[in-house]
Amino acid sequence: MAKSLKQVLSQIEKLQKEAEALRAKEISGVVARIREAIDHYGLTPEELFGATLQRPRAGRKAAAKPARAATTAKRKAPRGAGTPKYHDGAGRTWTGVGKRPTWFKDALAAGKTAEDLLIG
Repeated sequence: MAKSLKQVLSQIEKLQKEAEALRAKEISGVVARIREAIDHYGLTPEELFGATLQRPRAGRKAAAKPARAATTAKRKAPRGAGTPKYHDGAGRTWTGVGKRPTWFKDALAAGKTAEDLLIG
C-alpha cells in the first residue's frame, strides 16, 4: 500500500521531534562532562576560549566563572615586536610584517633589492 504525502510528512515531523529530543539529551550529557572537567581542573573562560570571549549563543546562559586564586592563573606572555628580518645598515630594522617602513621603500627606490637588505 502506497503512503500518501500527508502520511510521509507526518512521519517526518515525528522523526524530527524524536531527533531533537535525542540531541537535547546528548547535549545535556556532554555539558555535564565538560562542567565536571572544568571544575576538576579549575579552568577559567580565558583558558578555554582565549582572551577574546565570544557572546554566548542565543538561548544559552553564560557559565559562571569558578573562583580561583590570581596567582595560579595561567597568563599568556605579551607578544614581542618580532625578530628583525631586514636592516639598512644604519641601525633601522623591520620584521617584514606590516606596512613597509619609509627607509625600506627608499632603499628599494634607490636600486637595492629586498634580498640586499636581509639580515645575515
